[in-house]
Amino acid sequence: MDLFGVLHLDELSHGLANLNMFPYFDMAHYIVSIMSLREQPGALEVSKVSPLACWFSSMLFCFGGAVLSAVMLAEPPVAPLSNSTSVLLASIVWYLVFYCPMDLVYCCAALLPLRLVLSGMKEVTRTWKVLGGVTQAQSKYKDGLLVMIAIGWAKGAGGGLISNFEQLVRGVWRPETNELLKMSYPTKITLIGAVLFALQQTHYLPLQRHHLMLIYTVFIVVNKSRMMLTGSSALPFANIESAIYKTLFTGHSSYAALTDEVKKTCIDNSATNGSTSTTTTKESSEKGAAGKHTPVSPVKGQSGSLKAKEESENAETTNRKKTN
Repeated sequence: MDLFGVLHLDELSHGLANLNMFPYFDMAHYIVSIMSLREQPGALEVSKVSPLACWFSSMLFCFGGAVLSAVMLAEPPVAPLSNSTSVLLASIVWYLVFYCPMDLVYCCAALLPLRLVLSGMKEVTRTWKVLGGVTQAQSKYKDGLLVMIAIGWAKGAGGGLISNFEQLVRGVWRPETNELLKMSYPTKITLIGAVLFALQQTHYLPLQRHHLMLIYTVFIVVNKSRMMLTGSSALPFANIESAIYKTLFTGHSSYAALTDEVKKTCIDNSATNGSTSTTTTKESSEKGAAGKHTPVSPVKGQSGSLKAKEESENAETTNRKKTN
């Protein structure tokens, strides 16, 4: 892209594409993943009762994407654990996070500035995992776009997708936490990345691979940092997702998502007007009823009786005169 040349980002994208993930970025991934496991309800109790179950859960958090993608490609699921160096590094991190005296490692890594850096480095590894899954699927299924998306998604977010199996290792069964029922932010952002990289690999997206890697990496790192600093879990594309869902999957017309808010406003306005008119009618009827039943003042009653007396006396006087 010419824009990358103008902004002098072409060299940066090439440098990012050639960046080696081992050992620093992989270590950051292991630290953040195992800290996330430690913060799960009941994980500390499991680490005291059964260190082996705790270790196995930690390995699933660290290598879950590689294990799941291997299963989907009919490869040995233990193949990701054949890299002894990575497994040893992850095991050392697991021991320090769970069993370090005075929780020194966990407390230091939980500090916001350091955790912000570690989380950003972990997001960088997500790009390499998604791209690696898409490339691996393309080598076996050249025109299988859906297969590329599925393998890239599994390799980048496998730890979340197999969370129910990992919970079983710790003796927990919570089927309502299935990622397919309610996807978390990492699962959604990994799926978007898998779609983008699969389209780029099949030349449907006119963008060079290292440029897309830079754009995607910057986006997920910046957005993750924003979410951690603000404490917000709102997704940047939540409104688009809601509009697409209401338009395509709620069974209404194609304009339901656009007219929903207008209809709601009209209903609220009509309800408000109806309540106002009802109140006004009640007040006027009460006033009318009060006017009908207004009692006659005693002064008016007395003057009426005096007039009747005078008229009767005048009539008697006239009759007498006629008689005389």
